[in-house]
Amino acid sequence: MTTMPTHADSTPNLIAQGILRTQGDSPSETRLRSAAALRRAGCEPTPKAADGRPVAKTPFVPLAPRSLEEIGIPTAEIETLILRYLLFAGSSSGRRIADQIRLPFGLLRDLFQAMKTQMLVAYRGTAGASDYEYELSSSGVEKAHACNGRCTYFGSAPVALEDYIWGIEQQSVRQTRPKMRQIAEAFQDMVLSTAVLSQVGQAIHAGKGLFLYGAPGNGKTTIAERVIRGISEHLWIPRTITVTGEIIRLYDPSNHEEVPIQPDEKLASKEIDRRWIRIRRPTVVVGGELTMAHLEITHNQQTGINEAPMQLKSNGGALVVDDFGRQRVSTVELLNRWIVPLEKGYDFLTLPSGRQIQTPFDQILVFATNLEPSDLVDEAFLRRLPYKIEVVDPTIDQFRSLFESQAPRFELQFDSKVFDYLLEHHYRPFNRPLRYCHVRDLLTQVKNYCEFLECGYLLNVETIDVAARNYFAGLAC
Repeated sequence: MTTMPTHADSTPNLIAQGILRTQGDSPSETRLRSAAALRRAGCEPTPKAADGRPVAKTPFVPLAPRSLEEIGIPTAEIETLILRYLLFAGSSSGRRIADQIRLPFGLLRDLFQAMKTQMLVAYRGTAGASDYEYELSSSGVEKAHACNGRCTYFGSAPVALEDYIWGIEQQSVRQTRPKMRQIAEAFQDMVLSTAVLSQVGQAIHAGKGLFLYGAPGNGKTTIAERVIRGISEHLWIPRTITVTGEIIRLYDPSNHEEVPIQPDEKLASKEIDRRWIRIRRPTVVVGGELTMAHLEITHNQQTGINEAPMQLKSNGGALVVDDFGRQRVSTVELLNRWIVPLEKGYDFLTLPSGRQIQTPFDQILVFATNLEPSDLVDEAFLRRLPYKIEVVDPTIDQFRSLFESQAPRFELQFDSKVFDYLLEHHYRPFNRPLRYCHVRDLLTQVKNYCEFLECGYLLNVETIDVAARNYFAGLAC
């Protein structure tokens, strides 16, 4: 793997794109190969539309490699994983080792034999047909300790960076281009004006960033978190990535939700590359805790494992910067860091070794703020976020509609007279603005009060008075 130049404009694309079919593959199957194997196969580039955007094809599925070469990483890296695992486990059968590093056992048998010939491992006994129980030899223990001193990782075999890039490009958020119908379905449980829904939908359709601003409590964060619902549901990502032996952990259960393959799915009958995992398209949300360190690869000195930054974890999904302008890092510094990725669609990251790599920047970037955009960012950055949407207060009709639709969720019966009473006694006398969040918060207060009194769930003048006094006390109008 070669390093990437530091000049952003010098590498418009990293690798050739293509589909490689082998004998026995059906026309609908797309087999993942290393970029080098794709080039050797003479694959055609990914089709492009007139505007230069990639054309959506058969859904991407990473199928298991059929040779050591198709794994796409040097056998020395696989050997290192095996040595570390045996150092930890003491002994293991070949099949258990294959399961541990998520590679087909049939591809590893020759490697096991080669490691035995090199006197790195020895047979401890038989372990079923064509398999043995392996343990480290004295020289194997020595080499395993040396490998473990640099990095302790012995999980799933990593995927080459160039294969990860290729996989993300095949599943790009810019390929799906959802229409108004899909957007309306994605936001059907929210009360939004047609204008706002259209603006949000246009941004998702274009695969561009958007800037949500307006008074607090009107659902900017909720809108931002649901942006990705308008795009296809699933995404395949590698568990880990490797760049010349440096491992980057990408799959993060705190940000990624696995979607296991069900027995009745067509995929269940295919041989999936188990180094990849199917997840829901991610929505990574960061708030005031954001620092510049979160945008770079972090290195764990104790384990030697690198952790992917948040923009890498959000590829293929959405990255939401909530409460923008209240971060621990200045807005100018943050925006300068993202100007090139927003413009070019790729980012530059530096590994602990000092090696610089180019990675995809393929997500819908959403900024949500209560502050005025012009007070936060300059015109040059705003141009790179072409969709700027003000989320305004609901109208009375929208507020009533939301109140009526939400009441049953709190086991309460909507009463229009109680709603009118709420407006007349707790809003109009104080010129208090309506906020979308008030509905949820007031109904929560009512339900809690009813549970406290053990009186059954009642939405009436008494319970709404208690809820309003609790909720609005001390709040500015």
